[in-house]
Amino acid sequence: MSSPAREPEHARREDEDDPMQGSGQEDEEGDAVAPGAVSDDSSEEPEEDEEEMRRIRDGFIVDEDEDEEQEDSDEERRRRRKRRKKRHHKPRSEDEDALDEEDLELLEENTGAAFPRRITRIRPGRETESPPAASSSRARAVIESSDEDLDNDDFTRVQDIHNIWDDERAAAGRDDDDVDMDDMDNFIEYEDEEEAGGAMDENEREERRRERRRLEKARRKAFGSRPELAGIDQSAWEEIHEVFGDGHDYDWALADDEVAVDEEEQLKPEMKYQDVFEPSEIRERLLTEDDDLIRAQDKPERMQLATSSLSPSATLSLHQPLTEIDLDDAASWVITRLSSRKERDFFRGDGQYHHLLSELVQAITCALRYLFVSEFEVPYIWTHKRDYISFFDPENPRAPVELLSLDDLWRLYSVGQKYRSLLERRAALDALYARLRVSDDYFENEVRKRVETAEMAADATEWLSMRYHEEKKSKFDVQFHDDEEQPEVRKHKMPSRISAYELAKKTIASKLAEGFGISPHEVVLNFVSDHNSHFVEEQELNPLAYADQFVDPDATRAQPAEELLARARMIIATELGKDPLLRQEMRNTFKANALVSVLPTERGISKIDELHPYFNFKYLLNKPAPEMLQSPQFLNILAAESEHLVTVSITLRPEAKAHFERKLNDAFASDSFSDTARAWNEERSRIVQEALEQHLIPIGIKWTREWIREETEDYLAKQCAQSLKERIDVAPYTAPGMKRGDTPSVMAMSWGKGDPHKDSIAVVFMDEAGRLREHTKLDNLVNTENQDEFLDMVKRRRPDVIAIGGFSIATTKLSRRIKELLDGAKTSADRSEEVPNIPVIYVHDEVARIYQHSQRADEEFSALTPLGKYCIGLARYVQSPLNEYAALGSDITAITFEDEYQQLIPKEKLLTALERVLVDVVNKVGVDINRAVTDPYYQHLLPFVCGLGPRKAQVLVKKIASMGGNLVNRDQFIKNGLLTTTIFLNAAGFLRITQDSEPKPTKNRHGEDIDVPDPLDSTRIHPEDYELARKMATDALELDEEDIHDEHPSHVVSLIMQDDDNEKKLDDLNLDDFAVNMYQANSDKKRHTLNVIRMELLDPFGERRPDFVLPSDWEVLTMLTGETRRTLRVGLIVSVQAMRVKDNFVIVRLDSGIEGIIHKRYLTDSNIPPPQVVKQGQTLCGVIIDVKLDLPGDQFSVELSSRETDVSAGDSQFRRVKHDEAWNHAQHERDTEMQARKKRAEVDRTRRVIKHPNFHNFNSQQAEAYLEKQQRGDVVIRPSSKGSNHLAVTWKVDDKLYQHIDVVEINADPTGQTAGSKFVVDGTHQFSDLDELIVNHVQAMARKVEELMMHEKFKPGTEDDLHLFLRNFVAANPSKSAYGFTLNRKRPGHFNLCYLANKNSTVQTWPVRVTPEAYYLFDTPAAGVPELCDAFKVRQKSMSLGGGLGGPGGGKTPYAARTPGRTPAPGHATPGHMSVRNVPSRTPNPYGGASTHPSAVPGAYAPPAYGGMSQYGGASQYGPPQPQAGFQTPGYQQPGGSGFGQPPAPPGVHPSRAAMIQGNSWPNGI
Repeated sequence: MSSPAREPEHARREDEDDPMQGSGQEDEEGDAVAPGAVSDDSSEEPEEDEEEMRRIRDGFIVDEDEDEEQEDSDEERRRRRKRRKKRHHKPRSEDEDALDEEDLELLEENTGAAFPRRITRIRPGRETESPPAASSSRARAVIESSDEDLDNDDFTRVQDIHNIWDDERAAAGRDDDDVDMDDMDNFIEYEDEEEAGGAMDENEREERRRERRRLEKARRKAFGSRPELAGIDQSAWEEIHEVFGDGHDYDWALADDEVAVDEEEQLKPEMKYQDVFEPSEIRERLLTEDDDLIRAQDKPERMQLATSSLSPSATLSLHQPLTEIDLDDAASWVITRLSSRKERDFFRGDGQYHHLLSELVQAITCALRYLFVSEFEVPYIWTHKRDYISFFDPENPRAPVELLSLDDLWRLYSVGQKYRSLLERRAALDALYARLRVSDDYFENEVRKRVETAEMAADATEWLSMRYHEEKKSKFDVQFHDDEEQPEVRKHKMPSRISAYELAKKTIASKLAEGFGISPHEVVLNFVSDHNSHFVEEQELNPLAYADQFVDPDATRAQPAEELLARARMIIATELGKDPLLRQEMRNTFKANALVSVLPTERGISKIDELHPYFNFKYLLNKPAPEMLQSPQFLNILAAESEHLVTVSITLRPEAKAHFERKLNDAFASDSFSDTARAWNEERSRIVQEALEQHLIPIGIKWTREWIREETEDYLAKQCAQSLKERIDVAPYTAPGMKRGDTPSVMAMSWGKGDPHKDSIAVVFMDEAGRLREHTKLDNLVNTENQDEFLDMVKRRRPDVIAIGGFSIATTKLSRRIKELLDGAKTSADRSEEVPNIPVIYVHDEVARIYQHSQRADEEFSALTPLGKYCIGLARYVQSPLNEYAALGSDITAITFEDEYQQLIPKEKLLTALERVLVDVVNKVGVDINRAVTDPYYQHLLPFVCGLGPRKAQVLVKKIASMGGNLVNRDQFIKNGLLTTTIFLNAAGFLRITQDSEPKPTKNRHGEDIDVPDPLDSTRIHPEDYELARKMATDALELDEEDIHDEHPSHVVSLIMQDDDNEKKLDDLNLDDFAVNMYQANSDKKRHTLNVIRMELLDPFGERRPDFVLPSDWEVLTMLTGETRRTLRVGLIVSVQAMRVKDNFVIVRLDSGIEGIIHKRYLTDSNIPPPQVVKQGQTLCGVIIDVKLDLPGDQFSVELSSRETDVSAGDSQFRRVKHDEAWNHAQHERDTEMQARKKRAEVDRTRRVIKHPNFHNFNSQQAEAYLEKQQRGDVVIRPSSKGSNHLAVTWKVDDKLYQHIDVVEINADPTGQTAGSKFVVDGTHQFSDLDELIVNHVQAMARKVEELMMHEKFKPGTEDDLHLFLRNFVAANPSKSAYGFTLNRKRPGHFNLCYLANKNSTVQTWPVRVTPEAYYLFDTPAAGVPELCDAFKVRQKSMSLGGGLGGPGGGKTPYAARTPGRTPAPGHATPGHMSVRNVPSRTPNPYGGASTHPSAVPGAYAPPAYGGMSQYGGASQYGPPQPQAGFQTPGYQQPGGSGFGQPPAPPGVHPSRAAMIQGNSWPNGI
């Protein structure tokens, strides 16, 4: 190593070295420096130079292996590469290039040559454009000198590329690893290594480098020191290097890549499993950070979760534990919310246990302490601390009173959690009040002390925010002096949230509100107290006069006194409505007096019939809310409301509402009797009304709705949990001769769906330990071969029970066949002693049905078929229903416990209720911890042990497995760190460690503690009671301490357990006196614990559950067929198929597979033999008259009647849903009558049958939907709603525009089966058949419409689009006018003609009606579009001559036309204005001559309008305009051309019209 003083200099010089020069290595010391120079070959150096060589190597040579071992090697390498890059782009000065004295001395020491004092470093590009070639030796690389140095004869020129093989010659005979490729690694960069650098770790790169060294070493050995072996001589090498270089010419260009790759390696983060696995998979495997925190905390897992531990989305609870200070308040808060039964028995004076109320409070306090301070779970308290939640009377110890049941404990836990949340809300409320920095006596003395619910806490928070809104805004944005100044960030403007109350509070109305003489909070205090303690200050003026004083004198801003008074009322009503105390009073009123009513929607009226399950509450009226708490009715109501079938209303009883209102008025009103006081009291009464209607009652309704829902869900979840408990709180099946509690060996069989052509019989056998021993598949049990195989398996395995299950009624045949085979084998002479007496039972298969298709089944028994896995589930259920349900995990909610309402319960709430049952039963049974470690199936019970959960059980199993997988005693849980203290106290009594031998001494011969078995570890006795158990055992055996001094402390327990007379000896103990003595001495309550110890000493972990419950006959029938008591109720009509027809009966089969029988007397009303009435395979309708269930005989059948008299009566009376007693009969009858009228109307409308390709039985919406994708002009003929003598024709005018035409059938067919022979449209057009109507009427109109739409004046789009076009055109051409056509989308089949005279006028709109023969502009027909344009121009000219329309001086809307909804511009005439020179019944001459009657004009024909009434406001469709006279000549004519181009005069136009057109007498632009 180099000295400390020299080391930094070496590092500095190394950094300054040019990277193009290559790294000098110690294995290159054989290079010839100059003729006669001393060689530095290491083989010739003395050993004492080793230290010197190491120092030189440390200073100059960068060895990668050593560099990797240093702490900052990677950082150094990166800095070095960056400096190399800089040096390639930054020219050096001469001073930087010059070598100092120390460098030269080191070079001389290293090379053995003498150097002049003026030497410079090689610089790339100094004398040539390309970088110099890098050499393989640092000694050669650094000694390029200036010109004067080169002239010096003493300077030794070091050969460069010509001596490239010198190193190989020097190393030819050396094999040590220190001098092979280590030195080459620093200047040879391998491309593949750089490319793969991102994907290889350091070990892989090191392995690759070793491989390259090995190959290079082999190559050197092959070449030796002779480069000629490569086939190239020395001179050739020289020429090659002169032409191509040595391969390092462009190393400087690779520096960036090296730096980038190195930085990428340095910045690459450490790989974690979160970077590899999906978040969902991480959550599923319980590997999130929250899961790690739960595992680490010394707190029961379920207490750390806000939801069930079974839930896939379980979340961490952040609640703080209670303290001893909180317990008294918590007990008083919880006791009133525990249950109604507790209130009845303990709180009422006549209650059964009223005298034990103080004991109940003490028991609740103890339970809360255990739950929320000590953090013990419910099973621990129920099992080991039951004495503290029971009443123990030392005077009468044999009569303890159970103050809290197991259900009460769980309820206590739930309510305690709510109280804990309330404490946090109170703390948040206090923090808010403190931050406001205000003083409010009402809040501090009244509101804060009465915050008893989460709702009140929320109300108080809202009240503070409302009352001190300004303080909250100004004081909540706190910034400390040492906070960094935040840059001002521009934010989007948010919508204002200022309420009307806040606006009013900032006005003078707030001062007016003070004039009511009493503040809102004083009114509330009067209300909540029995008498008024705050009185009203009277006003001398009446309310309006008093309000006048606050009116703003500025008339522009003044508000009427009535409005100010209304605002003041609003302020007080809002403050009353937001008051927390008043809101709580309203909630209490709703809780006792709420009424629920339901009304169906329009959709619900028709959809909810008498057979619908929602019919029960369809017209529910004023049902008391407390009556709905223990039924699923309200949840069904909410479900129906979500389906938009009903509306729910919650109200108060009228008397309760009146009492509340009267009491609030009394608290607010004045006691005076003056007129002024009465006027003010009326205003106060209005305030009370507003507070009730706007604030208090809506709050009460909202709360009542949630209260009923939550209480109902809790009740129904508890019912489901009770159903689960009935299924799992049972012992394993006990076969004859078995000890109760032992696990049977089971043979499970199933025929699946029971199809003899498809399904085979699956058979599995599981032994007592739950291991699959044998499985097979039988085609049937009819063939002798299959029978022998089955019986042989029975004889070999000798199962304790045979379990049967299946998916059809054919399973009963399998059961009968098995019983026949077993009975036949027992009665046979040669088999009577071989086949045991084996019971054959049916088993609940809900879990097995789920298991057969589960991933767990695939992992455990991948070789079995789904039916075989189903049999595994059956066998496991017989052995342990608890284990089967526990193994389901969160899938347990897929099991149906209650058909009617389970789906209404939220999954999280249902999971929590079911999990609690599993926890209770698992801890009641206990778990063998050693078996749980080795048996994955049995391990599913471990998470339900008290204190544990999925995460803690998981880590516990791993820790035990790492120790060897077996525990000797419970002490190892603590000694070996398997469980933390709290978890151990919770779980110890429920984790069983089975003992195989007697206890041994606790120390070996060396005096070291050893783990020895303890018989008490195999009992339910908690370790804290071990001494008590040992004391009892010692007393029972009548032993002294000296007798067992040298034995294990539990040796005496082994003796009492093995004693044949142990029960008598333990019974001789007076446990009552023992318990009394302990209570008097230490106040220890242990009476129940002593009983537990006695039972455990007699029967450790004995079976405490009821016997296995076999399914009932109806349960078996439901399992096999799906039929229930409701679907097979007597009186129901079912569809059956005749299977066999006999002379006296018919065998039938229901759809579910159940067989039935119809006797001859029930087949028909007449006594006809069945073969003459029924044939095999025929379908019949039959009434169920009896259901016969014979479970032991495997017979399930029904008896039916198919007589006409029985079937015709129907079964609606049995299927009809019974309505609730609180029923709105009047509304029901009204809606029923309305529905009946609608049905009669539908029946009266006969269904037409007309043979025509365009006829469809559509209504108008269906016809439009049908024509939507058709072409314009397509037609649908359909029935009419006007009667049987009408038809409707719908044709497509344009996209989303359809015209409906009423067609009258003169001689219609009354039956509606054929079409008439005469059709009339509009009373004028008659047609002989439908084809003629379509061609001559509809298609003719369609051609007219198409013609007008193809005209240049037609503009697509809406009328507003045409108006905009006209305005834009006239604005661009001020001297012109414009007009155009567009479709009238409000009246299909009509057009609008829009005209704009000039830019100062308004757009005029005239109607154009389309008929088969012509267009009609008002009453003027036009055969074509040109004629229509001419007619418009004529009418417009006549109107303008009359001073009405189009001129710049004004405009007048013609009769039946219209203008947009605004007043015309100044100077225009008002529409409808008439000249004083009107002549009645005369029409103005449009051609400028004498006025004539329209009939006098040749060809003037005006057909009657459709329907005889004007649809634009006249008596006829388009009546003639009002007669006018005294036409005036326009005062001027505008020059210029037409806006849209002037059309030529059409042929056939009246001469006068043609003259007017050709004479340019039209206004410009028309």
